[in-house]
Amino acid sequence: MVDTALISAHIPKNRKAQFALLAQQQGLSESAMLKRLINAALLGSDVVQSEIIEPVDAVPASGKISVRLRPDDLSMLRERATARSVPTGTYVSFLIRSHLRSLAPLLAPELAAFKRSVAELGAIRGNLNQIAHALNRGEHPNGPNRADLQALLRALGGLRDHTKALITKNLESWNLGHEKANP
Repeated sequence: MVDTALISAHIPKNRKAQFALLAQQQGLSESAMLKRLINAALLGSDVVQSEIIEPVDAVPASGKISVRLRPDDLSMLRERATARSVPTGTYVSFLIRSHLRSLAPLLAPELAAFKRSVAELGAIRGNLNQIAHALNRGEHPNGPNRADLQALLRALGGLRDHTKALITKNLESWNLGHEKANP
C-alpha cells in the first residue's frame, strides 16, 4: 500500500463550486483533479527529483481496466465502434493505443480491404505490363479487345469507388457524434 497524507485547505464556497464543475467537466472526482494539479505543479518545479510520478494504482497483470463514461459519450463510442464494425472494447483499446503512441493505423477490417485493393491493382498492373511488352515487340497480342478493356476500366472504377467509400467510412466514423458534441 502507498503511504499517503491528507492535504486540506479552506477556500471560498464559489471557488469550491467552480473547482467541482471543472473536475466534473474533466470526468474526474474533485480528489483526482486535485491530485492531478498537485502533480503538474510539482513536475514544473525543481522540488521533484524525477520526471516520473508513480501511478496512483498498480497496473493490473491482466492489462484490463475499468472506465466510467458519461451516457452520451458511451452512446457515441458505441456508434463509432459500430460504424467501424468492431466491438466497443476493441475500438476503445484501438483509440487509446493510437492516442498514446501518436499513431493513425487502420483497424483489421479496413487494413484487409486495402490489402485486397492493392492485390487487385498488382494483378491489373501485371496484365497491362504484359500487353505493353507485347505491343513494344511489335506483336498483336490476343489479349484484351475493346470489350475487355472496357471491363478493365469498370473494374478499376469499382476499385477506386470501393477505396473511396472505405476512406469516407473511416473519416465518418472518426467524426460520428462530433457534431453533437460541438454544435
